[in-house]
Amino acid sequence: MKVSVIIPAYNEKDNIKDLLRHIDKFKKEHEVDWEFIIVDDGSTDGTFELISSLYNDYPYIKVVKHRRNFGLTEALLTGFEHSSGEAVVFFPADLQFHLDDVKRMSEKMEEGYDLVAGKKQGKYSKKFVSSIYNYLSRKLFHVNITDMNSIKIMRREIFELIPHRKGWHRYIVPIAHEYGYKMTEIGVTLYPRVGGESKFKGPWRIIVGTMDLIAVKFQLSFIKSPMLFFGTLSLLSFILGTLIFLLALVLRLVHHGYRPLLYAVILFYTGALILLAMGSLGEMIAGLRDAPQNSKKHKVEITIDNKK
Repeated sequence: MKVSVIIPAYNEKDNIKDLLRHIDKFKKEHEVDWEFIIVDDGSTDGTFELISSLYNDYPYIKVVKHRRNFGLTEALLTGFEHSSGEAVVFFPADLQFHLDDVKRMSEKMEEGYDLVAGKKQGKYSKKFVSSIYNYLSRKLFHVNITDMNSIKIMRREIFELIPHRKGWHRYIVPIAHEYGYKMTEIGVTLYPRVGGESKFKGPWRIIVGTMDLIAVKFQLSFIKSPMLFFGTLSLLSFILGTLIFLLALVLRLVHHGYRPLLYAVILFYTGALILLAMGSLGEMIAGLRDAPQNSKKHKVEITIDNKK
């Protein structure tokens, strides 16, 4: 199985020499049909210049450069466009994972799995935050992977399913699960960063990650049946409006009218109409989106011919 190892690099000058030596050592020790693609995502510290100066020693490595920093998702997409392997791996330039573990993952994948995730083993500075993220992910998407934000190897068609939105590469596992791909995970060693600083830090990442989780869940669940989602909310709003109307009517009959209740009735009835309209619009959009999936090229047909 040919494997494409995509290595996004942004301001990783301190790690490049060690990374290239690690790749070269791996290639000399293992006879594998793997390709290595480094994507410089607009580095400003001389990462690309250093790679260029060392390129003659490692001519088998493909190097692609962005004009400016576009973010990790775009770097992965660029690497994917220049890849040709049956399977794809996103490998960090900071060498927190090693290629020997990736090889074990590829061997596990050849047992019949479509995606193999690595379960980090070792000291991890963001372990608490990661555990919360993984817990929420498992509860929302019901997947059997316990470490979703680790290194992964997957069949290339899985990555083609990922919406080209910033940060959504982190949700490959739940999206692959939604489409019925077979997945498993094995333990991999997490090593200390060789040099440079982590690009993933700051409390804002927790907020962004949580919001993205909700967005992905919405895409995979609610958007499939928008009328069920918005229609249910519309019905609840209508029922609440009706109950408040009856309460206001009773109070009025006993000469204790309360005008704010009337405003509440108008609010809930209007909300019910808006939600119903949103559900109808969502159904039309979903119909247009799903239309191509009914075409011949998206169907898998199995014909059993028992003629002798």
